[in-house]
Amino acid sequence: MEHVQTEKQATEKKQYWNFREHAELIAAITSGLLILIAWVFKDNMNHTVWIALNLSAFAIGGYAKAKEGITETISNKELNVELLMFLAAIGSAAIGYWTEGALLIFIFSLSGALETYTMNKSNKEISSLMELQPEQALRISNGKEEIIPVSELEIGDLILVRASERVPADGVIARGLSNIDESVIRGETSIDESAITGESVPVPKSIDSEVYAGTVVLDGTLTIKITKPANETLFQKIIQMVQSAQEEKSPSQLFIERFESTYVKTVLAIVILMMFVPYFAFGWSFTHSIYRAMILLVVASPCALVASIMPATLSAISNSARRGILFKGGVHLENLGHVKAVALDKTGTLTNGKPRVTDFHVKAGLDKNEVAAIAGAIEKESTHPLAEAITAYGSDYSRNVQFEIEDMRTESGNGVRATVNGDLWKIGKPKYVGSEESAAFNDGIAEKLQSQGKTVVIAKRNDEIVALFALQDTVRTDTVQAIKTLKKQGIKTYMLTGDNEMTARAIAEETGVDGYIAECLPDDKVNYLKDLRKKYGHIAMIGDGINDAPALATANVGIAMGEGTDIALETADVVLMKNELSKIPDAMSLSTRMNRIVKQNMFFSVAVIALLIASNFFQAIDLPLGVIGHEGSTILVILNGLRLLK
Repeated sequence: MEHVQTEKQATEKKQYWNFREHAELIAAITSGLLILIAWVFKDNMNHTVWIALNLSAFAIGGYAKAKEGITETISNKELNVELLMFLAAIGSAAIGYWTEGALLIFIFSLSGALETYTMNKSNKEISSLMELQPEQALRISNGKEEIIPVSELEIGDLILVRASERVPADGVIARGLSNIDESVIRGETSIDESAITGESVPVPKSIDSEVYAGTVVLDGTLTIKITKPANETLFQKIIQMVQSAQEEKSPSQLFIERFESTYVKTVLAIVILMMFVPYFAFGWSFTHSIYRAMILLVVASPCALVASIMPATLSAISNSARRGILFKGGVHLENLGHVKAVALDKTGTLTNGKPRVTDFHVKAGLDKNEVAAIAGAIEKESTHPLAEAITAYGSDYSRNVQFEIEDMRTESGNGVRATVNGDLWKIGKPKYVGSEESAAFNDGIAEKLQSQGKTVVIAKRNDEIVALFALQDTVRTDTVQAIKTLKKQGIKTYMLTGDNEMTARAIAEETGVDGYIAECLPDDKVNYLKDLRKKYGHIAMIGDGINDAPALATANVGIAMGEGTDIALETADVVLMKNELSKIPDAMSLSTRMNRIVKQNMFFSVAVIALLIASNFFQAIDLPLGVIGHEGSTILVILNGLRLLK
């Protein structure tokens, strides 16, 4: 029994939305065809039919924009560009320029269709996810299977997901249930997570691995234990963040919208003066005065200026979302391009966030495999991150090694002890097993490793130091290149960490950051960021932990790693879904491109408006040329903004 949306259903839904997406474009093209027919056959058709064709072009092409303009004017009690263009078209027809008025409607509706296309393209990432989001899940309860809405799933519920189906909610892979045929239950599979991360390569999963809503199980049948409500899944967070980004407007866009109403009122006032002043003051005919007023109404409309920002912003948001960079608003995308310095948390941001064994030294004459395997087995009982790293390291040496562990104990804050084959083993800090002995081990190797910022763990058997482990939270594979790229872009980089001076210095040298501050508490990070803001003006903060949240809120742009804590994700302005620092320089370049294109559009649109207004006052242009010049510039700025989709 199928409990996820089928591909056929998704296709039907997609086809429906595609029709809606192209409705404005179809109306614009139809309007243009009617105008073309009326123009070509004007001399060979009845005048009434000719007017009817133009009226039809008016109605079909202008309905959507006229409705939008009138509705917004009534609801906001403010005049807008749509209403201005509607009045210009009606005025042109009223003085006998039917073709020019219809042409104005056609080009205006075409530019509107392009804006709608931009919006739909920016929604593509959301709609493609929502189209395939499962609406039902197969829950296993009291030994029975039941299909329920995904919204009714609760934390702890067990669900069944078969091959080629999408996971309906976030959870972890659980072991198969005894009342279900074990031949079809698998604890290992590959999952296509491209809908979430954008990565095309399937990710291997096994027992206790996390799985996310919206991803596809490629083979086998999984029992999944729900860990998050349906409305709090990573899938939903992506949708919410992109939606909020589309709704939140940049400072430039807000300025244009505030400016629009005042500008429209000014234009209407000047148009009214233009209709009468030349007639009385300069002896123009009344028809000619109205004609010039209509041209002014057309060319002075700020359509291109209004369209200078939003299409470019939405295109950039769409582009970044496709790359796994989620902006919570256009304002943050705009601000990122102004950033002059970036502060980065260390653990989980510059580094992987989990220590691993980097060095392992054994006393001469001992079996390296045996010592590593025993140490790993002893530490397996501990939940300390260092213990987990030693266990993972020791598992590689555990083959063909036989031993028995007894009386394992944790010495709080120091290490662990256990009896192995009758010998007492201690594993922990140098002072726990013997500081002087540790310092002398293998010609003082412990002190050398500690100077490199590594944590040293000593293994002691009875009264003899037998091994030394050096552990370190390793730098992410893309960190060094990301820092280099930021420097090439002229961005200063600073590391803020709560770690000690020695560890901080080692990581700073390895990553190549311009500076670092060690032993930072959350308040220290905030104060340091305030100093950076005074020095550089615009700064960004990148972090992932609870302690980073105040700093993320303080920075001009807060950036959270996708694997970060909920509070970091909530506070940040930007989220890196793939946890790749290399995406930051890309995002900054995209922001810079967007700001540059917006400036190009604004300068171009203002220049065109000024040129057309001046040409009209000198009677150098007629209405058709004014329509083409004005609406052509609008289409050009929209197309220029669409370049950011690539």
